[in-house]
Amino acid sequence: MNPSPPLRLGVIGLSEGNGHPYSWSAIFNGYDPDVMNECPFPAIPAYLSKRRFPEDQLAGAQVTQIWTQDVASSRHIARAARIPTVARDFRDMLGEVDALLLARDDAEHHLGFARAFLEAGVPVYLDKPPALSMVALDELFECAIEPAQIFSCSALRYADELRLSAEEASMIGPLKCISGVTPNSWERYAAHIIDPILSFIGPGRVTADRSVIERGRVTLCVDWNSGLKGQFSATGLASGKISLTYEGECGSQEKIFVDSFLAFRAALQSFVQGVRQRKSGTPYDHLKSVVELIEMGRGPSAMRSND
Repeated sequence: MNPSPPLRLGVIGLSEGNGHPYSWSAIFNGYDPDVMNECPFPAIPAYLSKRRFPEDQLAGAQVTQIWTQDVASSRHIARAARIPTVARDFRDMLGEVDALLLARDDAEHHLGFARAFLEAGVPVYLDKPPALSMVALDELFECAIEPAQIFSCSALRYADELRLSAEEASMIGPLKCISGVTPNSWERYAAHIIDPILSFIGPGRVTADRSVIERGRVTLCVDWNSGLKGQFSATGLASGKISLTYEGECGSQEKIFVDSFLAFRAALQSFVQGVRQRKSGTPYDHLKSVVELIEMGRGPSAMRSND
């Protein structure tokens, strides 16, 4: 049996402070070290240089087209990540790609970029968060021919270093509370702690206890119907570690995110597998739970329970 041809992927970027078009494309295509070293996000060439290429890049798909709102940036990303075509307009990729990586984390613009692709039946990976409200999330799904076209996650849900080991779980005892802290804004980064926590603990009814917004820091406290408590905090600061803390009856354990490459690679692999299987690794019900918590944290008027 002949292997399936590689999927053709398009990339749309950039948003402020987000270098995913560089890193995601390199994970599929490999990269030119000299050009990548000029990337305005120095952490990206730093962690790419610790990997072996082509051994560590993902097979089965290639980024073949890129568009950003700045032609010079598009050309630089294309040279750095060996992308053959710089599109003049993002809609020019329709009919030329099998799936789309919407590598922008300004969710308020997701619908404008994704609509034409979803209406054409093209699978789309929406950078986190997928949306900032349930209204916006539902608009995205209404554009799709099939719900399985939409994939969106924080890659941290695939980060093994954030999970409790069996030994750690035994040490801290029955879990009472799980909390997450992330730098940057609630709107762009809260998904980095909400998505992993929901992925780790599984589905359940959650009620907002309180949301506090003070001097750029947002903290949302919630209660699950299981009795578990949760706290999500975005510090508003430009830098800092992303961490989860598990509190049990006998102790606590902090887990710190450290490996961007492996997390991104696992998330991209899940997307590609879903495209092949016509099945999303992030179904609507999960994205609904993520977006509802994001919406709860944006202000008291948004706080409510979800059923």
